[in-house]
Amino acid sequence: MLDKPNATIPYLSLDPELEQQIKADMDANVANPHAFRDEDVVRREDLPNDRATLSRPAFTRDVEKIVNVPAYNRYSGKTQVFSFVNNDDITRRGLHVQLVNRVARGIGRLLRLNTDLIEAIALGHDVGHTPFGHAGERFLSKCYHERTGRYFNHNVHSVRVLDELYPRNISLQTLDGVLAHNGEFACQKLVTSEATTFDDLDATVEACTADSSTIGSLRPATLEGCVVRVSDMIAYIGKDRADALQMGVLDDIDVFESSILGKDNGRIINNMTVDIVNNSYGKGFISMSPELFDDLKRAKRQNYQLIYEREGMLEDASNVVEHMFERLYDRMLSDLASGDESSPIFAHHIRPLASTSQTISQEAYLAQEPNRIVADYIASMTDGYFTSIYEMLFPDETYEIEKRGYFANL
Repeated sequence: MLDKPNATIPYLSLDPELEQQIKADMDANVANPHAFRDEDVVRREDLPNDRATLSRPAFTRDVEKIVNVPAYNRYSGKTQVFSFVNNDDITRRGLHVQLVNRVARGIGRLLRLNTDLIEAIALGHDVGHTPFGHAGERFLSKCYHERTGRYFNHNVHSVRVLDELYPRNISLQTLDGVLAHNGEFACQKLVTSEATTFDDLDATVEACTADSSTIGSLRPATLEGCVVRVSDMIAYIGKDRADALQMGVLDDIDVFESSILGKDNGRIINNMTVDIVNNSYGKGFISMSPELFDDLKRAKRQNYQLIYEREGMLEDASNVVEHMFERLYDRMLSDLASGDESSPIFAHHIRPLASTSQTISQEAYLAQEPNRIVADYIASMTDGYFTSIYEMLFPDETYEIEKRGYFANL
């Protein structure tokens, strides 16, 4: 029988013996043999200025590289769940990646893992995400697939952003964690993969682009990547509920059922963190108890039913936005084919990319498959930029989307 009132679900605590063991290991600076070591970092190029120093360790360098690419700036203008809303308290993707980072570093610290690597993966995991959240991702993938037979997926594109569009010699370990972060696929036990080379990474990227079902089999190659993957879920399940309550999509948190996980953000973060540490400390995998895993699957299912099926968009907006993706995609493809350098795809994407990429010239980029370039551009857009460029290019088109303003409820 599931508990209904949230108050009956307690905050879990670490196993007392394990808590003492963790404290003793911390005091004695006992290393976790399963943690990824800085000295084992792998990069595409062994450049002197990328080698670790005392002031800039290996994965701290990755963090600094990631937060200084243009795609990172745009996190704050992209939908997490709710689109077409003027509300500064609603989570945007920029806050989401910070929450993932915070949760993952907390788990990683207790498990004695490499928290710098965790931070790099967490902050970079969504840089390839589209405007309008997972709805936008579906719409862009449909446009891309219909013209190429291939697929767009935000985790794969995040690797492209960090490894090809703005190549900063990011480590294999960070890129692998970004690629395999997809938290939509919940696992009770996450075991690391055998991927150890850039050839492995490149082959997996190609496999995911050719067949989107491949993503369901991805596993991170490090425990740090596994922690970020599960933390992605921890960070959004409760926070998305809090946002849905504020938006009026939900009337009460008790519409959810739970036996151990909890219904609100605070309990979900605490109880998943504690359960994972209790079941993973000192082990070569990341695991949670069967009871919590069952509750987690229920929580995700209920979030989909009560929140995500609308993708946070206002009623009847989804079909209109899909139409906008189609028209904008075709227009950019046409401008690219005609070489119209007055088009925004040249002015706002191709020329700025060539000037900031450090390694890609405009000529070399234009030699790539045109649909790939258009997908790069649309994926880079914030929600606001997408709607602004659409209104500029198609001023005579009317569409019925009303943004919920700041004063809508007064």
